[in-house]
Amino acid sequence: MNIRSLTRGDGVVIGAAVLLFIASFLDIFSIDDVNVAGQKYSYDSPGIWSSGPFVFSVLLAGIFGAGLVVASRALPRVPKVAGLDLGPFGVALTVFAAWSALGNIFDPAGGGSGSVSPGAGLILSLIATLVMAAAAIATPLVPALQVGLVPAPKPAAPQPYGGQPQGGYGYPGAQQPGQPYGGQPQQGQAFGAQPSQPQQAPAPQPQPPAGDFSPFWFAVPVPRPLFAEDGSQAPIAELAPGTWYLAVEQRGANLVAQTQDGRRGVLQDTSGIQRG
Repeated sequence: MNIRSLTRGDGVVIGAAVLLFIASFLDIFSIDDVNVAGQKYSYDSPGIWSSGPFVFSVLLAGIFGAGLVVASRALPRVPKVAGLDLGPFGVALTVFAAWSALGNIFDPAGGGSGSVSPGAGLILSLIATLVMAAAAIATPLVPALQVGLVPAPKPAAPQPYGGQPQGGYGYPGAQQPGQPYGGQPQQGQAFGAQPSQPQQAPAPQPQPPAGDFSPFWFAVPVPRPLFAEDGSQAPIAELAPGTWYLAVEQRGANLVAQTQDGRRGVLQDTSGIQRG
């Protein structure tokens, strides 16, 4: 599960699910002016857990729906049941929970006598399910909700000339395999002197592409596919948020990116990328 693939919309869904769980411990309704043997009383219902229909139609439907929505974006592969994606099924469950909560607002006691009013748990459940359903539906449509919930790590600070770069491949300023820059002299060897054993010549570096384009590091806000350079629509890799990739060429509005294992492909959706 990749937490960095979660968006702000997923965060709203998670927060609404927590609010719905808190509402389950509050009362569903209250009845005023109940006439018992000529005496008028007031009655507050117990919590939502005492009502089986409300638990299944609102509480469990909302929480399970939120879990499916979040899992469909956090897991590398969207789970399927009988050929159906669980992500849209989770969205449908959140809408069903909001619809059920709205119905209970109009008839909180199920036809009880007296002056019946919705309780705090019922009102809070309606708010939570409405927010949950709205976020689940709007996240794929609203760019502001598609921003990563956990921001990508910042690029490493520039190293002083001759300093040893920190870490490995996968972020700006990282030393590539086989790169002689910043190497340290062997023990017993004077600084700047030639080594006693012949060293393997460094591999030739690729020439920069023509034009004014300069390679740069970037990170994606959400998982995005990387397509083959031959123009086919079969993805060869998936770029994940929180990892820095190297853009080596620009082709119109697309970028040719290189992954950590050296694979190259075309990134067609470059909206919202963070440059290093």
